[in-house]
Amino acid sequence: MNGDGPEPLRGRRRECVALNGLVAEVEAGRSAVLVLRGDAGIGKSALLDHLAVRVAGHQLARGAGAESEMELPFAGLHQLCAPFLGRTGSLPPPQAGALSTAFGMSAGPPPDRFLVGLAVLGLLTDVAARRPLFCLVDDAQWLDRVSAQTLAFVARRMLAEPLALIFATREQRGRDDLAGLPELTLRGLDDADARALLEAGAEGPMDERIRDRVLAEARGNPLALLELPHDRVGAEAAEGSAPHGPRRVTGRIERSYLARVRSLPVPTQRLLLTAAAEPIGDVSLLRSAMERLGIDADAVEPAVKAGLLDVGTLVRFRHPLLRSAIYRSAELAELREVHRVLAAATDPGLDPDRRAWHLARATVRPDEAIAEELESSAGRARARGGTAAAAAFLAHAAVLTPHPRRKATRALAAAQAKLRAGAPTAARDLLELARTGGLDELGRARADLVEARISFASRRVDEALPHLLATARRMVPLDVDLARETFLDTLSAAMVAGSLASDADVREVAAAARGACPPPAGAPRNADLLLNALTTRFLDGYQDAVAVSREAVRAFRGETEPDEVLRWSWAASALAADLWDHEGWTELVTRHARTARAVGALTELPLALNSRVVVHTTAGELDAAALLIAEIGRVQEAVGSGFSPYGTMTLAAWQGRASDATSLIEAGAEEALGRGEGVGVAVACRARAVLFNGLGRYEEALDAARWASAHPQDLVAAGWGLVELVEAGVRSGHLDEAEAALVRLTRDTDAAATDWAQGVQMRCRALLSDGTAAEELYREAVERLGCTRVTIETARTRLLYGEWLRRESRRADARTQLRMAHTLFSRFGAQAYAERAVRELRATGETVARRGAAAVTALTPQESQIARLARDGLTNSEIGAQLFLSPHTVEWHLRKVYAKLGITSRRMLRDVP
Repeated sequence: MNGDGPEPLRGRRRECVALNGLVAEVEAGRSAVLVLRGDAGIGKSALLDHLAVRVAGHQLARGAGAESEMELPFAGLHQLCAPFLGRTGSLPPPQAGALSTAFGMSAGPPPDRFLVGLAVLGLLTDVAARRPLFCLVDDAQWLDRVSAQTLAFVARRMLAEPLALIFATREQRGRDDLAGLPELTLRGLDDADARALLEAGAEGPMDERIRDRVLAEARGNPLALLELPHDRVGAEAAEGSAPHGPRRVTGRIERSYLARVRSLPVPTQRLLLTAAAEPIGDVSLLRSAMERLGIDADAVEPAVKAGLLDVGTLVRFRHPLLRSAIYRSAELAELREVHRVLAAATDPGLDPDRRAWHLARATVRPDEAIAEELESSAGRARARGGTAAAAAFLAHAAVLTPHPRRKATRALAAAQAKLRAGAPTAARDLLELARTGGLDELGRARADLVEARISFASRRVDEALPHLLATARRMVPLDVDLARETFLDTLSAAMVAGSLASDADVREVAAAARGACPPPAGAPRNADLLLNALTTRFLDGYQDAVAVSREAVRAFRGETEPDEVLRWSWAASALAADLWDHEGWTELVTRHARTARAVGALTELPLALNSRVVVHTTAGELDAAALLIAEIGRVQEAVGSGFSPYGTMTLAAWQGRASDATSLIEAGAEEALGRGEGVGVAVACRARAVLFNGLGRYEEALDAARWASAHPQDLVAAGWGLVELVEAGVRSGHLDEAEAALVRLTRDTDAAATDWAQGVQMRCRALLSDGTAAEELYREAVERLGCTRVTIETARTRLLYGEWLRRESRRADARTQLRMAHTLFSRFGAQAYAERAVRELRATGETVARRGAAAVTALTPQESQIARLARDGLTNSEIGAQLFLSPHTVEWHLRKVYAKLGITSRRMLRDVP
């Protein structure tokens, strides 16, 4: 540390050096992130305090998770951002609106969680632009879920701002939103440092036996070394009167704290319990509660003198363990009284959710009024994007509901919310509570449906399918609308199971739906339209289903209800892609991802993002797709769920790096097989076919394409597999197979009649044609695909057209098409197809300059995407809004892009191939 800074903490020189380096990075204008990990009392909070002194000349923001606040959405985030909310006017209106809604300052639809993250990033970077900003977050393991995820989002996108985020957290099992960030793990002090710290903290001479006992039990834990000497148990243990065997260090520290608390006057003890039950540290709220409890203001002084409490702008305990020890040791009657008083002191207009939280803990008896308040809090949490918080409020409401049937209904709603939030185990527990209540026959059927969905989310898909089908049939006499929805759920599951479905395949489910649930007599709902379209598709064939499928897709493009969007978007978007409707497919997939993010539906988000990856690849946006892959991994890690990596396999195939792509696709196929997802196996086969066609390994591509197109029930994958089968069959000399595939493809694409459908059909027909007919077909294919955003297929068509022209000895014409194909594939990052274009160009006698292509290839996916957007004329702020980056970070990336490409301005990006 510099001469003006604090001295290094005893035994923490390594950690202080790391923090000193972090400060230097920020002072040099670069962002820094660090996660301090370790057991309770190991010194994380002390290091944060030490850092706060070190950066006293800069801006400082502090926050802390509270175990009791884990159910309140955005509570931790609001605590950190509150000092800066006056600056939200500098944010773009969509970001400012999202943040305002998230913090409950304004009403509106659930905010996009990533838009909230971008708003926080923008707010903090705007503050840091004036003077370096250090954000310290203690007890991050107790942050509410959405705050932890948002701060992790921000931490992963900080780069070129004088801004630091430092978290202190205990080691966590299971969910860890901070995993993967730079971290420093704290261990116990060595013997010499432990002895020195113990002696420095002692109030006088210490008996040697007590000292040795404290050293042994503290195990190098600094807080234990400072606190255990206050514990009389230490002396008793030294005399041999304490129980034998190891004791948990944390438990010993808590006992020491409690001994000190109990030595204080009774009013002070009640004050400490009240402060422990009120996690935000609001001084005015604490004073109001003290008045209601009859506690005099002078009761604060003994706690402050004992070093247990600090009362300034906020009420802070000496250590989080002190708060939890006081709270957990209190008698239940005391806790109920304190929470009742805190609820009365909390303004119901300004903070109704915290009031409801206190009320819930003020009673152990059923209370419908409190349950209703909790249910209202759940609604507000859901509106702010806090699905996990909504589930927690509903669970509390269910427990406190006196009426058995209403209790069961609320427990069932809580189970559904827990499942959506990515907590299937908790959902099962709530489902059991619902079933012990007064569910009627329809309620029991609804419970069966939730259980089936839990099975679908957490086990093999093909195993969950019979359960879903049985539930759908059971619903028919009880609620025909719900029965149709359940059949639609079942049909979606059958589509995922695909060829691996053994007990109930997609045709059996479609037939059961048609037989049990005829179309409604009145105006159909969107779900009815989708069910009709899918049953027609699977029972009557593609051609008969086109009109009703278009109607369903058109209806779902207008859907705005979040629950409907989340429940049916995958099936609706698959139908749109099967219709070769790129515009409808893109819109449905994009909204699915946006809605899942907005409401925190973490079980839905990986599926939505995988679909979004595939959309990006068809548009040639491989860099954008690559960025989403990383996000999918983090979401799946957060919720502990598995999902076949459709997007990863598709992206790897188009990127065309043979060894990497092959291993990724093989792993994806194995994962899909293990989860019983036949559609995933089909996607893997189609990905292999794309990869091998790009590499010119046509026999292998043919074999993969056969498997991809073998099962017509595999929507999208089967049709796209036929395209690969035609090209692979022609190039490998298996013309009969290619012609048979073209017949199947033509039948469906003629019925679809979109530019995308007609474009790929014309290209495939050209591959099997000669002379003038072939050229006319290639030209029409280029024209048709050029009217769409399926840019990667346009590039591929130009490549095939150029190859045909070269074989016709029309070298000059061939070069024109091949150059355009090479430029596009190079820009996309489609390595195998770009190299195939290079080989063809060389065969025409042209020398291909590789310098520009190599430079572009050297760009990271994020740099490539930023360069493309800047080339298209977007400002840094607009690019940041699209990619969830700050404008400063966008500019930093652009400087790196310029250096790699050998250019000096964004205007020159237009000349880069």
